[in-house]
Amino acid sequence: MKKVIVIGAGPAGMMAAITAAKSGNKVILLEGNDKVGKKLFITGKGRCNVTNSKDISEFFDYIPGNPHFLYSALYSYTNEDTINFFESQGIRLKSERGGRVFPNSDKSSDIIKGLLKELNNNNVDIKLNSKVTDIIYNNLNIEGVKINNKYILSADNYIIATGGVSYPLTGSTGDGLKFSKKIGHNITNLKGSLVPIELENNWIKEVMGLTLRNIGISLYEEDKKKPLYKDQGEILFTSYGISGPISLKASRFVDDNSRYHILLDLKPALTFEELDLRVQKDFKKYINKEFKNSLDDLFPKKLIPIIINLSNINENKKVNEITKEERKALVNLIKGIKLKLRKLRPIEEAIVTSGGVDTLEIDSSTMKSKLINNLSFAGEVIDVDAYTGGYNVQIALSTGYLAGSNI
Repeated sequence: MKKVIVIGAGPAGMMAAITAAKSGNKVILLEGNDKVGKKLFITGKGRCNVTNSKDISEFFDYIPGNPHFLYSALYSYTNEDTINFFESQGIRLKSERGGRVFPNSDKSSDIIKGLLKELNNNNVDIKLNSKVTDIIYNNLNIEGVKINNKYILSADNYIIATGGVSYPLTGSTGDGLKFSKKIGHNITNLKGSLVPIELENNWIKEVMGLTLRNIGISLYEEDKKKPLYKDQGEILFTSYGISGPISLKASRFVDDNSRYHILLDLKPALTFEELDLRVQKDFKKYINKEFKNSLDDLFPKKLIPIIINLSNINENKKVNEITKEERKALVNLIKGIKLKLRKLRPIEEAIVTSGGVDTLEIDSSTMKSKLINNLSFAGEVIDVDAYTGGYNVQIALSTGYLAGSNI
């Protein structure tokens, strides 16, 4: 029997502790907060998108951050294993749009209860309000961890599962990254991944709170013709810019060293020619109306004043007076409203962190450090990240499983 200390009680740390304990080890799980799973509690808007029902082979298409490193982890502990784990705890799950898997109750607390129950079943010693403030190491081994700057705990093996630097109020303050750097690990460039975008367009505040579904976005670096990212889905206008699934994904491809813009396609299902025919049909229907009263069938009311303003067509102009050139320009606008990016929101607002402990220094088949003999890693502290849809939680559980089962 070995003594194992797991630092961080998020999904990765909890799964690592459970798996290590099942192998007959004495496990201590250290958490700086007064409860486990604090960040997990707010995932999926409090509903906890715990995994995705797609075939595990498809997951790698949704992982822009070092997907190949995760091959062993995701195949060792798959989404089916995750589903079976929670359902064995009596937690019924459901699959929604895009394969997103949630508890039937829509309560993230049920997922946390399932993990906590299994921790207790396997006699994991959970120490809350126990913030690791330093790591003591000698040559190629960790000798202990200092708790709350007061006392030291020692073990045979250690697992760092402290998360990244997003949502610091949940405890993800980057401490694990600092410790890892101190003992010799390289930390790759940290930036927000899946973070809202600030825009320069002044009209954004006028549509604050508006959600647009089934629209297309294309992200471009200025003066480049090929988009860095292109997708269809849902966005939400905020007081400063845009959020929502596809804009969060687009943020993954933005850095601070370049200028970008987004082209917003309000009718991605229609070609230019098809949309032109649709506009002609609406214009015929409202032929004696003013232009401002002819767009109700195309757009939500909140967006219509913006479309009118950007089109440069007088809002009081009769529809039957709109020229062919003006109509074509309107169609072009609908297929490509230009949004100018100012910057990404702070990394603290990101759903996950891009960057972390360099994957070249971790054994992908065990999650063990290649530099420190008795150290492993799990979860977001590693330089891996995925899009929304349950993939990041699955990565946390899979890497936690692999770290815990290879003590």
